[in-house]
Formats: sequence, structure tokens, C-alpha cells
Amino acid sequence: MKFDFSKEPGKELKKIEFATKTEPIISIIMPFYNDKKYIRQAVSSVLNQTFPCFELLIIDDGSKDKESLEELEKVAKLDERIKVFHKENEGVSATRDYGAKRAAKDSKYLVFLDSDDLLNETFLETCYWTLETNPKATWAYTDSVGFEGQEYTWNKCFNCNKMKKENDLVITAVIKKDAFFEVNGFEIREKNVYEDWNLWLKLIAKGYFPVHINYYGVWYRRKKESELNRAKRNKERAMEIITSTAKTIKKEVEAVQYPRFNYNWDIMPDKLNSIRENKKEENGKTNILLIIPWMVMGGADKFNFDLISKLDKAKYDVTVISTEPAINTYRQDFEEYSTVYDLTTFLDQKYWISFINYIIEKNNINLILNTNSEIGYGMLPYLKAKYKQIPIIDYVHMEEWYNRNGGYSRDSSGVSSVIDKTLVCNENSKKILIDHFKRNEEEVETVYIGVDEKQFDPDKYNKEELKEKYNLPKDKYIISYICRISEQKRPFLLLQVIRKMLDERKDFLFLIVGDGNLLASMRANARKMGLTENIRFWGRTNKTDEIYAISDMTINCSIKEGLALTAYESLAMGVPVVSSDVGGQKELINEKTGVIVPCIQDEEDIFKFDYSDEEIDSYVIAINKVLNNLNEYKKECRKRILDGFTIDQMVEKMTNIIDNTIKKSNESKIMDINNLDVCKELMTYKFMLNQAKYEWECEDYNKYYGFNIHNGKNYKFELFKEKMWQHKWYRGFIRLLQKVGIMGAIKKRI
Repeated sequence: MKFDFSKEPGKELKKIEFATKTEPIISIIMPFYNDKKYIRQAVSSVLNQTFPCFELLIIDDGSKDKESLEELEKVAKLDERIKVFHKENEGVSATRDYGAKRAAKDSKYLVFLDSDDLLNETFLETCYWTLETNPKATWAYTDSVGFEGQEYTWNKCFNCNKMKKENDLVITAVIKKDAFFEVNGFEIREKNVYEDWNLWLKLIAKGYFPVHINYYGVWYRRKKESELNRAKRNKERAMEIITSTAKTIKKEVEAVQYPRFNYNWDIMPDKLNSIRENKKEENGKTNILLIIPWMVMGGADKFNFDLISKLDKAKYDVTVISTEPAINTYRQDFEEYSTVYDLTTFLDQKYWISFINYIIEKNNINLILNTNSEIGYGMLPYLKAKYKQIPIIDYVHMEEWYNRNGGYSRDSSGVSSVIDKTLVCNENSKKILIDHFKRNEEEVETVYIGVDEKQFDPDKYNKEELKEKYNLPKDKYIISYICRISEQKRPFLLLQVIRKMLDERKDFLFLIVGDGNLLASMRANARKMGLTENIRFWGRTNKTDEIYAISDMTINCSIKEGLALTAYESLAMGVPVVSSDVGGQKELINEKTGVIVPCIQDEEDIFKFDYSDEEIDSYVIAINKVLNNLNEYKKECRKRILDGFTIDQMVEKMTNIIDNTIKKSNESKIMDINNLDVCKELMTYKFMLNQAKYEWECEDYNKYYGFNIHNGKNYKFELFKEKMWQHKWYRGFIRLLQKVGIMGAIKKRI
């Protein structure tokens, strides 16, 4: 998984101003000892939290370094919620207990954060919400990031039995204060003996269990000389304490682990009485709530990112809510420009609308923008009924007749009475919305997604050097097929085209760039058809700009598109495109920049892989036409983008639409809907109809990390053991590994 370890929280102080003073619900205990280097960043990551109801108690454990104490004094003045205590040196365990006893009387939760570790800006808020909505749970923890000395991401499924032998948790979590004191806190006064691990075991022994939130909320600094390393050196005594506590656990507990589906027709509360209401100070900005399915990087998702990254930060604040379980490889990128809440990582669906209401009120939302979130569409009637004056915009990337007979176009049209403006990425989709779905023409507008012409600029690349770098032949045309290898993209049609081309010429090489559910089958078919000398499979890459730079042409065989991002990028790089005539492709690709090929196969036949000779021949003719006149086509490609298809032009148009929609919201959309229960019941149906898809996405997420969320076991490791345990030599080998203490490392590798 892509992760940028340089994007540490707290590098800058970005404290949020709230309208009302709040009493602390969460007490953060931060031990401090001669730490002048890291304390300011750790404190900044706390003050940057989106949840204001906390106090930060910094406990100086007898520091003697003058500069460190001076820095602590400066940091203490950053916010009135910070309190500093000084005590004699006793070690981190005693210091944490000391701080916990000085927590505000009415605070409900404790957090232990070391003075060199960091928090994601939503850590307190998501943990608070998940504990309030899972009241039987005792603590909430997120996945974590190891950084500095070692770099890794730590995503572990909670396993009660494994916790007796290995600690998969860091100390930083949100813990119920009453439970902490019930087990006498850390209690141990010996230094460097895995006191945090021992705390979790004591809680488990009482029958307490956690909630596992599945995003990276804690950054754990891995310095060479840390408490963990010192504890490892004192391992014999540390494990003696751990083993003793582990023996007190008489009953296995199971954690609440996200993502999960457990919604079953429950009434959805509009708000939770247990949740503290907060409201940000008005800052004169336009506050946008963007509802999306996930943060991966397809064409539709890149539009979402391009929009929020290019909006003027002095004028707009964006809050992102995502609604479908996914490996959100681009979450960090989104977090650079917005506040992100992936609802699937910390909340049951029953409480989603409560949380969205909370966010709308807290963040003073002025406009709701939904793009490609099916659940989001299910929520829009309710949101319009509750917030009549907040205008709603949606963006539709394409219609899909094989998906619910219209896909998101159908979703949008089904709730068009509450949508002020529907935006589409091409004129063809606009025409379909108006003609087929009977939408009001004045409420539908085309906004081309555009491309970053500064990033995709052929002058920045040396084609010959790149060919040499990737060991590509210099005497062959390079034709690239860049996409998700799935039914929609028709990869088997491309193989038929390549085989037919070989009857006429052999001076070409196809680069297949991307992955997907049909990639393995495409590879196998290419071998059977004898095409391997003319095809190179590259898999997924984040170097698409270099792919375009070495390409003479790109090809798109899709049976359905909105307007493909690859077409924008290819033309920006001066590379002509051959594409099927689907969606808005011919609005971008004209006779000077490529060739549009008729799509003969019916969209309903997307899962059929037999293609007509007529369609295959059409591609062969188009490819030959471009290759035989390559220089003429290349001249016009980049000019086509600069004349009206750049990201900056898209953002300028979106900004105008957002501003005008807020200033002149459509009065006909402000309906007097008094019965919110009707809207909630319709939303309930949407959630339940979406159950199979949501459960599959949860399962897919957990399989990615090797989890079985029902028992906390690792699929891959358990399968390995089942196959190997029958061998006597293997059993002896495992016992040897256990004796020398490296079995845990082996497990992590498998």
C-alpha cells in the first residue's frame, strides 16, 4: 500500500477555533522528560484535533535539561487547555498514573500520548464517536504508523489469545477512565517492562474489549533508544510480568472491528444525546461537504481530488465523507487539502446520519456535493428535508445500463427534486439525462474533468532515455493500454485486435498498464494466442506520465466511459488516442487528435467476450491510420487540451457553479417536507438493498490484510500452518524458532 511517511501530523500548528468554550471529555496524558526536540510537534498534533473537548496534561518527570524545560514552558502557553505538572523522576508508568489521577473530574476518557508521538487530526473525534456508539466497549484504537528510525504501517486484527503472547497495540488509544482506575492503571513501578501491554491484558482479564478503527490515526516514533527497545533488553523480567497477567485471563473477548455490516432495519437516530455538540467559529469561508465512495485513484476519484486540491483555500473549506469500505491508498493526499472521515472505519451504518448531521452543524456547511456515492444519494432527500436552505450539487461521470439500468445517472434522477444542480463530465451524458431520464435541462451542466497540463507536459521527458530505462525496443511503435483490466475495458477485444494486426505488421509493442480482475486471464490468453512477443504487462504504476512519454499512441476499447482520464492525459502528452465511441470520448478526441471507433457490442453484453470481425477490423484500421500519419496527429494533441480541457479551467468553472448555486439556490428545491421519518425509511431501504455489496467490500478489505474479523485470525498464516503442520521437520523447526524468540517476526512476513 502506498504511504508517504514524510506527511507527519503536527508539523504546523493549525488549531481550529470553536465558537463555545467546552469542558474536557477526554484527558490526554503526555509524559515529558528532557524532550526539547519533539514536544512541540506532538502538542501541535493534539491542538490540531477536529474535536475540541479535551485537556492536555503534560507531566514533567523530573527533567533537568534547561533548554527542554524552557521549550516546555513555551509550549504550555499555546493553548489554555494545556496544563503542566512537575514531579520527581519515577519513569513513564508512574508518570502516566500521576497524570491520570489529575485528569478533570468529569472527563470520561483517557489518552496516553508520548511526547514524541503524533495524532491524526480526527483521532479523538472518531474514537469518541465509536465509543459512544459502542457503549459496551472499553477502549478504541486505530491502526498506527511507525516512522523515523523504522518506517512501516501497522494494521493488526485484534486477537485475544495472541495478545497473551504478542502485543499488537501501541499505548495510544482512547480508554474509559473508570475502567482504567478499576484495574489500578499501569500500577507497575519497574521501568521498561512492557507496562502498556500489561495494561491491555489487565483490561482483557476483566472481560473488557476494544474497538479497532481501521485508519492510521497514531504515529509512533521509532527512535533508536526508546522505551520499547529498553524493554526488549529487559525482556526476561518483562515477560515474567506479562505471563503472570496473561494467566489471569479466563475468558476470550472479541473486539468490534471495522469495516463491518450489522445494520438490520434499526431506526436511525437524527442525533445522539450522549454526543457533545460543538460548532466552529464562522470564518467567512464557503464550507463544502463532499460525499464520495472512497479515496482510490480512478478517473472519477481523481476529479474529486483535483477539485479539493485546486480550490482556493482562503475561500473554501472541504470536509470529505466516504461511504464504502476500500483500501484508501490516496487518503493522505485527500487529507492534505480537507478533513477526512471514512465512515466505514469507525461507525455502524445506523449512526451515519447522526454523524453527518453533527458535521453539518459543527462545520457550518454551506453546500453538499455528492459524487458517485450510492449511499450518499440515498441520504440526499433526508438532508434536504432537514437542511432546506443548503443547496445540493452532484457530479455524474457516466451512465451504466448494466448497473441498475443507469447507475449513478439513475440515482441522481431518482432524487432530482432535491438536487439544485447536476453536473456531468460530457455532453452525451447530459443529453441522456435530459432525453431518457427527463431531467430539467436548466439543472444539468457539463464540466469536463480536465488534466494537469503542467504535470503531463512532453517537454519534461526524454523519450529515448526512458525507452532505454525500461528496456524497450527503439525500432517499434509503442502502443499503451492504460486502465483497470476489467470487463468494462474489454481487454479480450484488445487481444483479438493485436492478433489481427500481426497479419499486417509486426513493428509494434503493446504495453498493458494496470491491474484488475481480468489481468490473470488476459495474460493467459495472450500466451495461448502467441502474442507475448508483442505485449508487455506492466501491472499498476504511479509513473503514468512516463508511460505516455514513451508511447506513440494509446488505445481505449471500453464498452462504457464517461470521458476517460487516460484520454486527457494522453493528449496532454502529445500522444494520439484510438478509442471506442462511448460516453464523451468524441467530444475530446477529434479527427486531428486520434480516431473514434464505433462500439458495436451492446452494453448489456458486457460479460460476453465474443466480438464481431467488423469491430475488430475497425480498430486495426484506426491504429494503422494513426501510425501511418503519426506526426500529423501529434501536432494537434496538446493544443486540444490547452484550448479547453485543463484542470485549472475545470476548477474555475466549478468555483463559479458553487458560488452561484449558494447565492441563488433553486427555490423550487426548498420543499416543505415535514416528515423526516419518511426520508429515513427510504434511506433504510437503500442501506439494506446495498447490504450484499457492502458486505463484499468489507470482506475484500479484510482479506487484503489477511483478517478474519470473526475470530481475529490471519487467513494466510493459518492456511500455511494447516498445510505444513503435518510435517514432523516443520513442527521441530517452529519449536526452535519459538525458543529463540523470532516466531513473531516470521508471522509478520507470511
